[in-house]
Amino acid sequence: MSFFKKLKDKITNQTTEVTDKFKQGLEKTRNSVVGKMNELVYKYRKVDEDFFEELEEILISADVGVTTVMELIDELKDEVRLRNIKDTKDIQPVISEKLAELLEKEGDDTSLNLNENGLSVILVVGVNGVGKTTTIGKLSNQLKQQGKSVLLAAGDTFRAGAIDQLEVWGERVGVDVIKQQEGSDPAAVVYDALQSAKSRQADVLICDTAGRLQNKVNLMNELEKVKRVIQREVPGAPHEVLLVLDATTGQNALSQAKTFGKATDVTGIVLTKLDGTAKGGIVLAIRHELDIPVKYVGLGEQVDDLQPFDADQFVYGLFKELIEAPEEQNTHE
Repeated sequence: MSFFKKLKDKITNQTTEVTDKFKQGLEKTRNSVVGKMNELVYKYRKVDEDFFEELEEILISADVGVTTVMELIDELKDEVRLRNIKDTKDIQPVISEKLAELLEKEGDDTSLNLNENGLSVILVVGVNGVGKTTTIGKLSNQLKQQGKSVLLAAGDTFRAGAIDQLEVWGERVGVDVIKQQEGSDPAAVVYDALQSAKSRQADVLICDTAGRLQNKVNLMNELEKVKRVIQREVPGAPHEVLLVLDATTGQNALSQAKTFGKATDVTGIVLTKLDGTAKGGIVLAIRHELDIPVKYVGLGEQVDDLQPFDADQFVYGLFKELIEAPEEQNTHE
């Protein structure tokens, strides 16, 4: 059975709604990457060094990342030799297969880690403008839909309007926000929120944090302080430290992930605005170059467009036309 057929069968067992969201959300990347790959296949009838050089350029332009692309090309060359592939059309399923392998790291848990026997604390970090507040709002809504009581901590006290923005989301999804004055100590806000969450016996407390202070060192020190307060008040917390990255910033998102990863023990990544970029290959770079799972992806503006990351759905959304083509189109005599 071909890789495309196997993937199609796996996706068939999942909800059509989720599949549609990934298809629509990855449309720009699919049109760019797969469109160029199709042109490449028609341009070259046989798999040779020139073919691989152009494929390399296509993947790098999609922000897959140079390190990841080099390793991927080496693996593809090995597979071509091993399977004795001559015709360029026969390499398309192999490329998809290799990308799927990159996305599915063994032992990775992409589900949200929640404390089933008490309060779960989620710390949300990231620079300004990546969609932190929107992510918190959408995540709150999801958790509420699952029957959990949720509370928010307005820990970004430095950015003008950040507290108001979080309150708007709180009202929209029906979740209370614990706040203090703008410019207050974020750790004090989080402390108050922890006490409130305990007294209300809330299931989940989601803490917003600052995205920028005077310099990077101050920001990381502030995050460490907030984290110490959480650890002291709720042993074993935070249960998740989610780093929000903007997919449209490409390699810049990767460097942000490396910086935050060193400072805060990030447990998962939320990649926003994936629907707004043709450079969705950044998911592959993050998965391959960082030992941090992608837990959620933003695939649109609606409140339910924050989707748990699914490697199969991602590959399916990327190679939709090839996978949905009749089987005979994906095989050659």
